Amino acid sequence: MDPLVLGALVAAFTVLVLFSGVSVAAGLLIVSAGFLIVFDGFGSMELLPEIFFGKLDNFALLSIPMFIIMGAAISSTRAGADLYEALERWLTRVPGGLVVSNLGACALFAAMSGSSPATCAAIGKMGIPEMRKRGYPDGVAAGSIAAGGTLGILIPPSVTMIVYGISTETSIGRLFLAGVIPGLLLVLLFMAWSIFDTWRQGGGEVALGRLRYSWVEKFEILPRVLPFIAIILGVLYALYGGVATPSETAAVGALLCVIVAVLIYKLYSPRSLWAVLRDSTRESVMILFIIGAAGVFSFMLSNLFVTQAIAEWIAGLDVNRWTLMFAINIFLLVAGFFLPPVAVILMSAPILLPIVVSAGFDPYWFAVILTINMEIGLITPPVGLNLYVINGIAPDISLKTILKGSLPFVVCMVLAIVILSIFPGLVTWLPNAIMGPAIG
Repeated sequence: MDPLVLGALVAAFTVLVLFSGVSVAAGLLIVSAGFLIVFDGFGSMELLPEIFFGKLDNFALLSIPMFIIMGAAISSTRAGADLYEALERWLTRVPGGLVVSNLGACALFAAMSGSSPATCAAIGKMGIPEMRKRGYPDGVAAGSIAAGGTLGILIPPSVTMIVYGISTETSIGRLFLAGVIPGLLLVLLFMAWSIFDTWRQGGGEVALGRLRYSWVEKFEILPRVLPFIAIILGVLYALYGGVATPSETAAVGALLCVIVAVLIYKLYSPRSLWAVLRDSTRESVMILFIIGAAGVFSFMLSNLFVTQAIAEWIAGLDVNRWTLMFAINIFLLVAGFFLPPVAVILMSAPILLPIVVSAGFDPYWFAVILTINMEIGLITPPVGLNLYVINGIAPDISLKTILKGSLPFVVCMVLAIVILSIFPGLVTWLPNAIMGPAIG
């Protein structure tokens, strides 16, 4: 059978299996095993355990559960609420100060937790009721938090960037740095739209920010949040100052976050600590299971010459490289509508990266573009995980209103992709400045 036709069959069966409700990892293993048995016989099954566990035999993977523990320790405390309150007190006199502080809190909490749903829940529980009480439109209140939560997979330390680095054998430290300026760009675009939309819907008074806080009130909240911010800065310094590897840095960051959670937020009961470890273990195992299964899936595609045929076919197309990138973005966007970011990255990045690089694009720039596409998937149906998290926090705000409030932020993300395409140096400048030009 022609490898391209076979690839189309693999894609069709993969979609059917995943839509059946089977977990992503189990679905990938089922499809891989099925096609290998049909085309290579049962003898090929002997290789699958070795490939599965060989994919997990990577020291860098230790950073994933460590960063997840770091985020779980923070998410289980009032850190999100305190972070929100601190920014709200300091930014209340800024035009649109409340929505700006919410988005700022989302960005900082996302950097600490690396989890979009956790960010939505932590900041949304405080931010959405407060914005509605102050007169902000429901769409602005819900949409800004849903969009702000997506920043967790772009702003470092990002678990999805770690997964991308492992699956494509690119530098995780450089990937983290590549996400900093694009992450800040998205925050600014989100803030600009939120302030404009508040004015447009007649919320000019709340956009101006009328509430005042004394200097005592502003400073008394800082001791609760500064330790976590110090941990983030310390993690980044250890990573880029040559002090430790990503895995070692993640382990120290996780330990410090647990210590701060215990000392400042009194998270010392065995039940609370067990909940942190239990939830972290579940999420870590899920991601690692997908990584192992994606390794088997990639082996199946390569063994049946599907990967090579797709690469040759695309390379043979006589199209402009930006036309090619546009098509890749559409593919990633559609995939992100239905699959979690980790699954999309593991399934597509190893195939797409050689094609992207051969077309003259920077692999770290592509990582950021891919990640922004995954962010869009988090606030668009049918999956749109963040939309349902917000609906759970504020059930009296309809899903339609949340979706309507989130769609302008999708436009902001598309605009960010356009800006980064015109000015790719916004992605590559910081990694090159700190770590030197990439080799190869």
